[in-house]
Amino acid sequence: MPPDSSNDNRPTGPDADARLPDGRDGDIIDLLDVMARLRDPAKGCPWDIEQTFATIAPYTIEEAYEVADAIARGDMAALKDELGDLLLQSVYHARMAEEAGHFRFEDVVRAICEKMIRRHPHVFGDEVIATSGQQNSRWEEHKAAERAVKKGLSPAVPSALDDIPANLPALKAAEKLQKRAGRVGFDWPEARQVLDKIEEEIGEIKEAMAANAGADKLADEIGDLLFACVNLARKTNIDPGMALRGTNLKFERRFRRIETLLAAAGKTPAQATLEEMEALWARAKDEEKTL
Repeated sequence: MPPDSSNDNRPTGPDADARLPDGRDGDIIDLLDVMARLRDPAKGCPWDIEQTFATIAPYTIEEAYEVADAIARGDMAALKDELGDLLLQSVYHARMAEEAGHFRFEDVVRAICEKMIRRHPHVFGDEVIATSGQQNSRWEEHKAAERAVKKGLSPAVPSALDDIPANLPALKAAEKLQKRAGRVGFDWPEARQVLDKIEEEIGEIKEAMAANAGADKLADEIGDLLFACVNLARKTNIDPGMALRGTNLKFERRFRRIETLLAAAGKTPAQATLEEMEALWARAKDEEKTL
């Protein structure tokens, strides 16, 4: 299907005049056509043709993480590429769904547009919401109402924890569980109370280690500590996943600096003592303070 030349949503900016190898502009219609050709049973790509929802799902998750990584690194060129990869995942799943007679990409777009309009009555309707905090509350109310409709005539007792995906990353799942429980009153009023809980969990880990507890017991106690740390992040309006990702990047940056300094002295980390590396870590940390 050729792109509509009357489309007003053409790219702008430094890549506005770029064209695909076949002379097309590169809008969403082109991407849908590319995917259709890749999946064409007669002339498509053998690998793309044999993929299923299940085999593509891990790539979808991976691409989402790569988007987050580009954002954390502040790499806008990488972000452009990674957003394209993530968009391709949506198009891929929609194409497979269309082939199976479930829905089309246009249905996906229509559904998300309707959802955004429905959940923003202060923008698309007459409701008045003055702050982002009020909007967050209303957003969750809309989601709860939608979940209730989905449950319909189900005999199961409705739960505030319904419909939290079982395969969410553990940090995000913990955060969602806590938010849902908090909305119905199961939450500490203040962050400092979560700090008390963290100290309690650390004490229990120390007790388990002193008693030479087995791996299962330690895993249970460490899980409790991690859950409490996620709760502290939530109570202080910090995304725990992004916070940990930032720390991971910081550790990588400083450790690479250690490797560079050791290499200048003709050593590798394996040849250095822990004391040497700790001193270089402190140096790398101090260097960052001067930037």
